[in-house]
Amino acid sequence: MSIEKELYDQLTKRILMYHPTKDFSVLENAYNFAVDAHINQKRRSGEPYIIHPLKVAYILADLELDMETIIAGILHDTIEDTPFTYDDIERIFGEEIAALVDGVTKLGHLSYAASQSKEEIQAENYRKMFMAMAKDIRVLLVKLADRLHNMRTLEFMPPEKQKEKAQETIDIYAPLADRLGISKIKTELEDLSFKYLYPEEYKDIVQKIELKKEQRLTYVNTIVKQVSEKMSENSIKGEVYGRNKHLFSIFKKMRNKHKQFDEIYDLFAVRAIVNTVGDCYAVLGIVHDMYKPMPGRFKDYIAMPKPNMYQSLHNTLIGPTGEPFEIQIRTYEMQKTSEYGIAAHWKYKEGKSGLTTAKEEEKLSWLRRILEWQQNMSDNKEFMDTVKTELNIYTDHVYAFTPQGDVISLPAGATPIDFAYMIHSAVGNKMVGARVNGKIVTFDYQVKNGDRIEIITSQNSKGPSKDWLSLVKSSQAKTKINQWFKKEFKEENIIKGKELLTSDAKRKGYAISELMKPDWIEVVCRKFTSKNWDALCSAVGYGGLKEGQVINRLIEEKKNEENKNQTAADIIKKMEQNAMKKSASGKNGSGVIVKGAGDVAVKFSHCCNPVPGDDIIGFVTRGRGVTIHRTDCINILNLNEMERHRLIDAEWDKNAQSLPNVSYTTELKLVCDDRVGLVMDVSRVLSDENMPVKSFNARSLKDGTAIVEVTIDIKSKDQLEKIVVKFKNIQGVDEIQRVSG
Repeated sequence: MSIEKELYDQLTKRILMYHPTKDFSVLENAYNFAVDAHINQKRRSGEPYIIHPLKVAYILADLELDMETIIAGILHDTIEDTPFTYDDIERIFGEEIAALVDGVTKLGHLSYAASQSKEEIQAENYRKMFMAMAKDIRVLLVKLADRLHNMRTLEFMPPEKQKEKAQETIDIYAPLADRLGISKIKTELEDLSFKYLYPEEYKDIVQKIELKKEQRLTYVNTIVKQVSEKMSENSIKGEVYGRNKHLFSIFKKMRNKHKQFDEIYDLFAVRAIVNTVGDCYAVLGIVHDMYKPMPGRFKDYIAMPKPNMYQSLHNTLIGPTGEPFEIQIRTYEMQKTSEYGIAAHWKYKEGKSGLTTAKEEEKLSWLRRILEWQQNMSDNKEFMDTVKTELNIYTDHVYAFTPQGDVISLPAGATPIDFAYMIHSAVGNKMVGARVNGKIVTFDYQVKNGDRIEIITSQNSKGPSKDWLSLVKSSQAKTKINQWFKKEFKEENIIKGKELLTSDAKRKGYAISELMKPDWIEVVCRKFTSKNWDALCSAVGYGGLKEGQVINRLIEEKKNEENKNQTAADIIKKMEQNAMKKSASGKNGSGVIVKGAGDVAVKFSHCCNPVPGDDIIGFVTRGRGVTIHRTDCINILNLNEMERHRLIDAEWDKNAQSLPNVSYTTELKLVCDDRVGLVMDVSRVLSDENMPVKSFNARSLKDGTAIVEVTIDIKSKDQLEKIVVKFKNIQGVDEIQRVSG
């Protein structure tokens, strides 16, 4: 059995553990589709590419997600890395799955302006991902599973790529997993990133933990036994166990508190899991009676849950030998939410997508804030910095109360200004003072847990001060203050922006009027999320957007329109002019003659894999030469009227079959009766014909048939027909298909 078939079987078994179903037909279709789509593709590790999407799907099944999400996991790379399109996925698997796959697909395969930096392209990818997440949060769950498996196999990447991916993971993906409450993924992403970002520190901590492993295990087991016995004496049912703190959290504590490893005492935690909330507080009373609690270390996340739905009681106690340890007390339901986060509340049982309550939907308010910034921030660097701040800022947080008793969660170090803007932007903009616990405080007062805050407003307020930007801690407050200033000085910004744009266009050899075609302006406004041209000029005026970015995009639109009017003949002529050598015969060393063209680059399409003897036709691509297809290729048959003008006659060179070092790839699919020795017989035919084999895959189906897929290099259609005849003579071979797109 092939490794991919084993992984698929493991996947179906895992799904059956939480979602009993007899219908795996769509899942199996997706599996077969992905196997075909990724055929011949390899990962850097050398293993077949299909292993990656199957491992991603298994991570999603481990989160106990619905079938649509798991199928999207299997298909998540098909749009990005194979010839298949969104329309193909939608036609075969439906709109819901296609939208999930498209949401995960990066924009990297699109055409970007030469002026766009790697950071800008990355920001555009994140903008797309956040938009897709807002429509369906499962997009992020697939993306997290994808990133987790990539991090598990990061060892095969070059060192500079390892650090780049690890930094991106620690900045964006681990915090996103934390925001969704999925500690199972968050902690592993952090530890894997830590391994590549700080390899020496990682090894050091691993070695030091290993040195005291036995001693610590004995100590933890003693506490676990004592707490378990006391719970039994008090008729409280549950389980108690010990766990090590994960490596990155130890490293963070050492770095943030400037401590050595030997000064970190709570290297492990004891966890008690019980049935009810009442039992949680009862266990808290028991352990307080058994061990001495350390002052100021108690946290009640049951009464006041974290923004990501996490609930638990935390306290640090002095153990039987005088060494501190942390205890976490929670219910089984809280434990599930801690590990699975938002995924624990998914309505797969009802057969529909979504969260189970409005309260759980509210936990995604941070995502709505990001989307709001996305609409108001044209500058990609500002957007990315704000997102990173927002995602990482709530690692430490405080809770404060409104005069009505509502709880507001704020980042540690937040001020009353942050509190005001968390309530509403109008409250922040009209704020003139604040009372905390009945007393007037200054604007730079740092909010403490349990503070009762009243914001004093006035209609005569002149609005926020620029100084507030250095006082506030939350991204929401900073964004709202910046928005106020942008709106207040809008007219001045528009005038300044137009001057900067005119100057930049002139420097690049264009009059601004040449670039002001309404269609181009509409594209550029949409690209930079501006409502209209004045809004875009205003963004340039206040510095939120660089004038060079706007002008470069307008120039690109102008050139694109000029290119659209080019005929296939125009493109061919340009290619010939750029070629280093010209050939009157049209020969190019590929075995194909493109009629009416000189020395142009020729490429064979992967969708139909033409070989000498097939009827062929050329398709003129911009900048990549001519792609050769079979005339019966589905992609050629489905061209629209405009695209058909780019077809060009092509024929095989009469010497194509005898060209040295030139061969043509083709793929065959054999449908057979499953039997012992089948693979050996197929392999023997290939060996006897001395046939170069690029890939070979065989799998058994439940209906007693077997599929054998071989990709081979051949010289001609005659040679192909000869091998097909030999395959037909093998016992049990019912059908032979030449695979094409």
